Amino acid sequence: VFSKIFSHEALESYLPKIQLVIKDTLRAWSSNPESINVYHETQKLTFRMAIRVLLGFRIPDEELNRLFEVYQQFVENVFSLPVDLPFSGYRRGIRARETLQKGLEKAIQEKLQNTQGKDYADALDILIESGKEHGKELTMQELKDGTLELIFAAYATTASASTSLITQLLKHPRVLEKLREELRSKGILHNGCICEGSLRLDNINSLHYLDCVIKEVLRLFTPISGGYRTVLQTFELDGFQIPKGWSVMYSIRDTHDTAPVFKDVDVFDPDRFGQGRSEDKDGRFHYLPFGGGVRTCLGKHLAKLFLKALAIELASTSRFELATRTFPKITLVPVVHPVDGLKVKFFGLDSNQNEILTGTDAMLGATV
Repeated sequence: VFSKIFSHEALESYLPKIQLVIKDTLRAWSSNPESINVYHETQKLTFRMAIRVLLGFRIPDEELNRLFEVYQQFVENVFSLPVDLPFSGYRRGIRARETLQKGLEKAIQEKLQNTQGKDYADALDILIESGKEHGKELTMQELKDGTLELIFAAYATTASASTSLITQLLKHPRVLEKLREELRSKGILHNGCICEGSLRLDNINSLHYLDCVIKEVLRLFTPISGGYRTVLQTFELDGFQIPKGWSVMYSIRDTHDTAPVFKDVDVFDPDRFGQGRSEDKDGRFHYLPFGGGVRTCLGKHLAKLFLKALAIELASTSRFELATRTFPKITLVPVVHPVDGLKVKFFGLDSNQNEILTGTDAMLGATV
């Protein structure tokens, strides 16, 4: 099922919707006279993308914001100690999950009843159809669980990587300009505007420098530190025997930091992945931001597509600057993010990359 949800054809159909959500969000950021908290706002952005693009729910903005707040409560308490006391994080997480499931059930029921005006098959459509193909009508509980799993997969890690991307574009204006040069050379950016119809999946996949930038963000700022695996066969590592059936943890971050293929590991250098150096090509498991083996992240292509679409919009239609004197420190728990969320001021730009002022109502007009 998940191979269909994240197939080339599915990604192609998601792309225009992802673009609309990102454009709408950047317009809102630019219309805000104050600086924004990038990490918090990218969480809202990736949640909105999951709800409206991946799941195809037509939820009004006010209801969507309320659902986002409940979802945040759920995520913040999901790893709490399972101590079921009235004011415990565990109890708050359970209550938030129940509220969330009620909201999701309402959205699913409305979706099942209203099939008019659909111009693409979203992930939930594919999930439902797959059940029917296998002669099993999914129950409402199964649909709610699948929906929550898809939101969870698309949410925190993508928000973390989006924040890291914006941070590095702020720190390295030459990288941002080089991105613009590539967009111009490929006919995507012309006179400060994205050319109509130019952002197709094959066009985006042909942007080699953009691919290098996203790869370098994910190498240096991998959202999660590692993963767990079960040992299928007893083996020996550095003189220690690891028995069959044990759970082991592998570290993505330490692997990237110590892999011999990467030179100057602490330096943000997208060119390391360029054709002349190709530092990710030597060895299977030196570079693994999405894990490795048969259990690699199924949504990695959607995540990379989202990050690329965001980078293209940032390079094409936005001017942004750090709103604090220095860049904040980075914390690694529960995912990589700046301790203050990263305060940034965004400005709207006209077709000649000049700052413009726009009304909030106009900026929030686009919907998916």
